[in-house]
Amino acid sequence: MAKYIGLMSGTSMDGVDAVLCDISDGISVSDNEGRENKKESVCKTLAAYSLPYPDELLNALNALCVETANELNTLAVADRLVAEVFAEAVHALLAQEKLSASDVTAIGSHGQTIRHHPDCNVLSLSFSKDNLRTFTCQIGDANTLAVLTGIDVVADFRKKDIALGGQGAPLVPAYHDAVFAHPSKYRILVNIGGIANITVVPPAYQQRPPLGFDTGPGNTLMDNWIRLHLNQPFDSNGSWAAQGRVNQSLLNHMLSDTYFSSPFPKSTGREYFNIDWLSNYLSSFFSERTGHIDESSKDNAFRPVDIQATLLQLTAKTITNAIQQVVSTQHTNHVESAFEQNDIEVIVCGGGTFNSVLMNQLASNLACKTPAEPFANLAANSLSDSSANSLTDSSSQPSGYTVLSSAHVGIHPQHVEGAAFAWLAFAYFHDITGNVPQVTGASRAAVLGALYKKN
Repeated sequence: MAKYIGLMSGTSMDGVDAVLCDISDGISVSDNEGRENKKESVCKTLAAYSLPYPDELLNALNALCVETANELNTLAVADRLVAEVFAEAVHALLAQEKLSASDVTAIGSHGQTIRHHPDCNVLSLSFSKDNLRTFTCQIGDANTLAVLTGIDVVADFRKKDIALGGQGAPLVPAYHDAVFAHPSKYRILVNIGGIANITVVPPAYQQRPPLGFDTGPGNTLMDNWIRLHLNQPFDSNGSWAAQGRVNQSLLNHMLSDTYFSSPFPKSTGREYFNIDWLSNYLSSFFSERTGHIDESSKDNAFRPVDIQATLLQLTAKTITNAIQQVVSTQHTNHVESAFEQNDIEVIVCGGGTFNSVLMNQLASNLACKTPAEPFANLAANSLSDSSANSLTDSSSQPSGYTVLSSAHVGIHPQHVEGAAFAWLAFAYFHDITGNVPQVTGASRAAVLGALYKKN
């Protein structure tokens, strides 16, 4: 096995996760009926280190997500500064584990997404509509990162898929399929970051590709709303949302957005789901368009706390709808006993895992039994196992799905995406394709990324 470090900073922009993994070529494991399985990579997560962005850089990154003056200068400087933060996280992780740069084969760096426009829905004063192109933009200069760490870097994973006509996202399904495939059960991986996405991983013996797509907002709208009203970066454990009442009219109005009913492949980002998106839906109920609502009337159905409760339900509902949509599709296309609901494990990862109110709602929507304190004892940097972090007791399922934390299968929820980019670096060196055309819409599978040598 060889050591790789994956670096991930998502749409929430709360910092970088550096994840150390031991990865080796796949092994074949037969299921309990002796059916031959596809080879699965062995990717063992060893340790992780998280580092927040400095305030000045974070403010610049948030500004870069919308059109502003002097964008090019800000982008160029931020490109170097993000790489410096990434390098600092790598050094801290190595020091924590008493390792040197020579112990690591390569770094897989996702970078920081600044813009993601996979559908030519961007405006430009320089180009006609016919000359617009889809694009995605991640910064965090890989040359600087390689020089500062003394480790080879594989980066720029998304653009080849874009060049092949794909969305460039999500890219984690190939990793999910390689690492999480069960010998005989379907699994659905749910990642709840700023944006939420799902991956349907078939049983290994079927040797079929996974399916996946971005379901819509994960934490991003809730984070924006609580920052606007309480000046807090996120709703810790969903405690503010728990004090509110869901506004069903607003929820139904938001659920009518065409993104949710659009067929996959599809991907999205904070360019679409942001405070302006929310304000547009709120404006239907008020004479003036506003993102800030008066809380003085306790009978007001649009109190800020009620909006937060509604946004939490929006995230849970759109994830649930996406799961049920893809399950229904698979039942239609593949009539086989392996895809009965009681055989499906829903494995949750990402920062949203630590919002127990959201997790309870998701489990409730999927008709799962919910324990008293799901995920309450998960520390952000602990690598604990397993059954204690399950949302459900599979031995007493009333019906439906089994919902688990990714810790149940050996990977802390906060570290799954970082591990995915460590695996993508491994895939680059072993000529393993990193995209899934059924997921991204690319014309073919391809080895992703580019190598930036330390020397």
